[in-house]
Amino acid sequence: MTLHFSENYVTIGSMKNRCGGFISCLLTLCLILVSCTPASSTVEEAGDVGVHKDLIRVGFSQLGAESDWRVANSESIQSTLTREAGYQLFFEDAQQKQSNQAMAIRRFIQQGVDYIVLAPVTEVGWENVLSEAKKAKIPVILVDRNIAVKDQSLYTCWIGSNFRLEADKVTAWMEQYFKKKKISPSRLRIGHLQGTPGASAQIGRSEGLSVAARRNHWKVVATEDGDFTQAKGKEVTTKILNEHKDVNVIYSENDNMALGAIEAIEASGRKVGKNVLNGDIMVVSFDGVNTDAMQKLWEGKIACIGECYPMFGSKVSNAIDMLQDGRNPDKLSFVSEGIYSADATITQITVGKKDYPVTIVTSEWIMNRSLERENG
Repeated sequence: MTLHFSENYVTIGSMKNRCGGFISCLLTLCLILVSCTPASSTVEEAGDVGVHKDLIRVGFSQLGAESDWRVANSESIQSTLTREAGYQLFFEDAQQKQSNQAMAIRRFIQQGVDYIVLAPVTEVGWENVLSEAKKAKIPVILVDRNIAVKDQSLYTCWIGSNFRLEADKVTAWMEQYFKKKKISPSRLRIGHLQGTPGASAQIGRSEGLSVAARRNHWKVVATEDGDFTQAKGKEVTTKILNEHKDVNVIYSENDNMALGAIEAIEASGRKVGKNVLNGDIMVVSFDGVNTDAMQKLWEGKIACIGECYPMFGSKVSNAIDMLQDGRNPDKLSFVSEGIYSADATITQITVGKKDYPVTIVTSEWIMNRSLERENG
């Protein structure tokens, strides 16, 4: 096991023993140094890392770093739950494996953390390990993806996006755009790039397309698993293009896959754009975090992006503050999200009985957004 320490958080991961005895000796030395704490120190041992008694101890199991959204989500929580803010954060990257997350949660329990924050890989298969956390009386805060368990007391609260609403917004934009441009449903051939199967984002965004396709008589000619990554998005889009020459819309469940899809489309000699009646392939997507994706939106190579807001740090901190005060946070807490397009054809969409404004992205808007991010 490799221990990575920084000022604000600890990462525990796996590494290959490439250097034989040297690495073994180095690890032994690290463990000796960690365990040798002065008597006056506030650090106590819990498992194999030092735990500060005077800080709120939080174990965060992040499912991976498969996308720019995921990286931003991790950074938000890491930059919020700092020592300066009164926290000791133990961070683990599960590398897209649920088994790694289960092991991480068990380590957190052994370390005696006060809270566990979990961004689950998939919705199912959490009963056993979360029952162990419940038995240890450690509240579990879910972020981003939700879980499907019969016993709702296995987690304290969930913070995240309404993935189905995101999909309903994007498909409403598509529906209104096609009507405005007089594009008949019979002319549309949609290729669907799904995210990681069983993930909440995949389920909600896939359901949204399925419902909209039935309602509008759209034809989805292919559905492929792109695993939320750019490389896989390019791979499966190439497959779709080879098998379905008439595809003219790509519905991508995140921006990284959309960027891969654009690469595949352009490599095939086809044009990415919104004029689907003249040979273009329209790409719609989700997230709105990736800088390259927002640039492609402004260039017209992505027609529409449903925002998925990743900055959960303050909401997690607020939930912990409430629990520290003996109050219960809301069981479900949704973040507020918008929808982006650089095409001013549609400036407002309607989902159900509610209207949502469409943010029309310009070069100035992108520049201002970048400056805001640089300034925190």
